[in-house]
Amino acid sequence: MGAAVFDALESEFELEERKKLFREEEALKSKYNISDDDYRNLTRNVIDLIPHKSGIQWKFAGAFYFATTVITTIGYGHSAPHTFGGKYFCMVYALAGIPLGLVMFQSIGERLNTFVTFILQNIKKCLKFKNTEVTETNLIMVSLNINSVVMLGGAAVYSHMEGWDYWDCLYYCFITLTTIGFGDFTALQQPNDLQRRPLYVAFTLIFILFGLVVLSAAMNLLVLRFMTMNTEDERRQEIEAAAAARTAVHLEGDIITANGNIISGQQELMNPEYSDLTSVCSCSCYSLRGRGKSRYSVTRSPGKINHLLGLPLQNMRASQVNNDMTEELYTFDNDTNSMLNSQYLRQKRASI
Repeated sequence: MGAAVFDALESEFELEERKKLFREEEALKSKYNISDDDYRNLTRNVIDLIPHKSGIQWKFAGAFYFATTVITTIGYGHSAPHTFGGKYFCMVYALAGIPLGLVMFQSIGERLNTFVTFILQNIKKCLKFKNTEVTETNLIMVSLNINSVVMLGGAAVYSHMEGWDYWDCLYYCFITLTTIGFGDFTALQQPNDLQRRPLYVAFTLIFILFGLVVLSAAMNLLVLRFMTMNTEDERRQEIEAAAAARTAVHLEGDIITANGNIISGQQELMNPEYSDLTSVCSCSCYSLRGRGKSRYSVTRSPGKINHLLGLPLQNMRASQVNNDMTEELYTFDNDTNSMLNSQYLRQKRASI
């Protein structure tokens, strides 16, 4: 579907642009009597000269800009290493830097969501809300608004500094922060930008890093939203299974449930004392909290999302009950269940 839409939007324009450029090429060859080989060499020279016109690319400022585009996987293509050592060091650097960069952005994004949650809770307390818990929808809306502010503000700055149309700047900001990085628009490519405008260089680097952090925070929330949409049924099944296990009789590994069914084997119950480190970020950002203490409370209707942003999932772990065959018996209030239990006990004794 995407290919069909792009075909409809771009193919006609491409054909017209192609014809126009070929006409201009033939006109230049005819006007200045340039051979095909000379024109090809001239074209290659103009293309290769583009990155050099913006200043020295591999001094520290330009190298830092290039390194940032590597570890963030943006890859504009505005400059690339040409030496043997530069190419192979780039490969090693990318292998180490890209995973570390992803972990860093995810970790800082989680902490940004934690900070936003703290701020929202205090705002609700100041406004005397009855329910001061922060919902997942609250966090998503705040993150999307922060992303919009970052993109709109960045587009305004680039429109002023680069002289681009504002909508092109907004397009550039989106392509950059989503790490697509086509390279059709690239900042800091005006003559000697890297040496003459250090503040603009610093702004570009901060915009990229901070924008990726904010985007990672929003992506964490959106991904978790999709992951937890169908957890209500699973949670209900877990509660029913735990309730059935609690009302069961354990005899020699066999279980009599509340409805009289006999289950062979040992039934495992979950223990909330243990917590699962479920986090969008795979690093050990959050320590094990054994007493059910959460980093902060986030809910969504209906029910609580226990594993949002590193919040430990209150899993229940198996606890085995070793009972003597005849000495321990769980008593049910229901007379029918008591009769079943007694009958099963007598059968066990008789078999012995």
